[in-house]
Amino acid sequence: MSTCTHLSEIARLQRPKVSESVHREECTQCFDNQDHPLGIDVCLICFNGGCLDKDRHHARTHFEKSGHAFTLNVKRKLKPSANRSEDEEPPAKIKKLAIVEERDEDKYEYKTVIKCWKCYPQNGLEIPDASLDPIVKSLSDAVMQSLSSARQSEVKAWEEEIVPCEHTLTLQQLSTEPIPASGLAHCSKCDLKENLWLCLTCGSLGCGRQQYGGLGGNGHGLQHYEETQHPVSVKLGTITPEGGADIYCYVCNDAKLDPELAAHLAAFGINVQTQTKTEKSMTELQIEHNLKFDFSLTGEDGKALEPVFGPGLTGLSNLGNSCYMASVIQTVFSLPAFQERYYPSAAAHWATCREALPANCIDCQMHKLADGLLSGRYSHPRPTPAGSAVPVPDASEPTPVFQEGVRPAGFKALIGRGHEEFATMRQQDSEEFFTYLLTVLRRHAKKTQVQAQEPTEVFQFGMEQRLQCGECKGVRYRVDQMDVVSVPVPVKECGKDSEGKTVWEEVALKRCLDVLTGTEALEYTCPGCQKSVVATKRSKFATFPQVLVVHAKKFQLVNWVPSKLDIPVDVSDALQLDEYLGGGLQPGETVLPDDKAAAPALPQFNEAAMGQLEAMGFPTIRCQKALLATGNNDAEAAMNWLFEHMEEPDIDVPIAVGGAAPEVSPEQISMLVEMGFTHAQARKALRQTGDDAERAVEWLFSHPDDSGEDAPPGSVSGGPKPSAPGGSAVLPAKYALKAFISHKGPSVHSGHYVAHIRVGDSWVLFNDEKVVKADAESVRELKKMAYLYVYERV
Repeated sequence: MSTCTHLSEIARLQRPKVSESVHREECTQCFDNQDHPLGIDVCLICFNGGCLDKDRHHARTHFEKSGHAFTLNVKRKLKPSANRSEDEEPPAKIKKLAIVEERDEDKYEYKTVIKCWKCYPQNGLEIPDASLDPIVKSLSDAVMQSLSSARQSEVKAWEEEIVPCEHTLTLQQLSTEPIPASGLAHCSKCDLKENLWLCLTCGSLGCGRQQYGGLGGNGHGLQHYEETQHPVSVKLGTITPEGGADIYCYVCNDAKLDPELAAHLAAFGINVQTQTKTEKSMTELQIEHNLKFDFSLTGEDGKALEPVFGPGLTGLSNLGNSCYMASVIQTVFSLPAFQERYYPSAAAHWATCREALPANCIDCQMHKLADGLLSGRYSHPRPTPAGSAVPVPDASEPTPVFQEGVRPAGFKALIGRGHEEFATMRQQDSEEFFTYLLTVLRRHAKKTQVQAQEPTEVFQFGMEQRLQCGECKGVRYRVDQMDVVSVPVPVKECGKDSEGKTVWEEVALKRCLDVLTGTEALEYTCPGCQKSVVATKRSKFATFPQVLVVHAKKFQLVNWVPSKLDIPVDVSDALQLDEYLGGGLQPGETVLPDDKAAAPALPQFNEAAMGQLEAMGFPTIRCQKALLATGNNDAEAAMNWLFEHMEEPDIDVPIAVGGAAPEVSPEQISMLVEMGFTHAQARKALRQTGDDAERAVEWLFSHPDDSGEDAPPGSVSGGPKPSAPGGSAVLPAKYALKAFISHKGPSVHSGHYVAHIRVGDSWVLFNDEKVVKADAESVRELKKMAYLYVYERV
């Protein structure tokens, strides 16, 4: 082997900084990893990871593009399983509680070697003796140790941060009488002695709600809050000597922290230092429940579903609460538009990409996913460790062997960068992630101006909004560009099942579409009549997309928090939407004048309140603004508003009346914006509901397609304009069901997501890394409970 003459250059290289990502586990452009026979080459300058495959050769491409000549080749091999019994399976999922980090050095044997690409540009020259140099060895060790800190960060990301709230910080106790001793205490309204919650305001004991794992509860703790409005309770069996416990704030509807818990408990004769934890905390129960969330992998006959392998049948390994993302990725890459955009051109993009680090390139990571999922290269049964056998509980029915699945860690890190939710390890909503993914891809396409068909266009369509005044019968049309049609699912309770769970009436998808496109009444200040009237609003399709994504809104608001409802929806594999096409402005209809052309005057202000405010010395304009912001009724509320907004730069700017609706409370707007709505949507919802925040939330959920923006002048159309919003108005509008995403769990932010995708004439279930032929009966039932439906136009 030739001798490298550049060793002195290697010794001058810098160790990776703590903030730098070191890609030693996997190639950043494909899913070849350190377990591959050739290993991964880690660049010692930018710490990019590249494979050595003869067809993809991403390590060589990186050297040719960057000129970074030195790498550390990393290979690992699983150590013989000396301590694991032959039939013991490795842990299926990492647990959020009691996480014990299993060190890689305990599980794997590593082999590393320094390479110089200047000496051998084809595949890099190995320099086995380089590690003898202490400086070079220090660099190599730093690269190998860097992932330990990365893994620690990942583990920390599992921990949910529980913080105090204003209700725990300002808690006032009305009673200081001791409660019955442990074992004697029971709910004040029933005989339950477990799952007891102590009201920290008055000391009342109430049983909790029915919890995960079958733990009983009649909800008397919640009933006590509804009767008294005492906000904070503690779960008795979870109190520890360190002062920890389950604290729940009913106002916030969330777990909270009470910094003064020891003092608050002492008021009821409870000394935390003598307490012993006797019940599982809510977090422990939820994690236990989440670990059990799994869609059945057995058919109606009880036999295990058959794993499938090959191109387009590659699983995605769960990174920890990443099933919401996996279900969306599998679905979009089952569509021809995404396959054609990212798979055939993968090699060409990798060779020409101008991004210094592929891990920072959206296109690189999308091409990587396409190659990983569609090539079939990574879709094969999980290898069995040497010296062990596949568990066979029944000789006639061997346990199926699934895939390892590719790990979309690089994609997840990049797509979620800077996003306060998708950057975390918490479970998210698959519909929200889908729309966010489309936004990221479009933003990137606009930035890079890539000359390629944008695959997200297949989802675009126009939704026609028609508004008609009930008095003058004038109309206004607006077309909004959409990617998802969110259909309301009518709610009707049919009783309880044997387990006490609510049973809901089945609803046909057509009925949901009828509700969406039906008319509804709303209060409206008509620019034609120049008065407040009752108007009617109606939504219809202006155009139809190539791929229709239907979001079934199966939830209701509980304390402003959407709670998921398992309402079955009767969905057929064929769908026709011709009757839901709008026609635009019709002959004989009169277009309402523009709001600015018929600007209303200022409203009539409450004279008594105005007099009180002006008597206090406030200028008239400030008094008027304060009353507009607080409902034009209460002088005290307006005065408080004024004190809070006196420093605002536009406080003395005259009130604009040119088409402007009455001002709404900035605090209410901020609150709705924090819930995920836009500023324009929040302002419009509050105007429509008299500045009532709770009604505004309901209005927003019932008007998901309303952007909150008024149509610009001249936007009235004589008919649908397919070119503007995307899609086509050509009939017939026939669709066939391609995929559906199902969810199991009490909330869209917990539980488990899977995707069913039609492949040829069969349905395939993508459950993270498990990819199996779906059972026909299960498909029929799960289709009713799905959350997102994806239809292709035929």
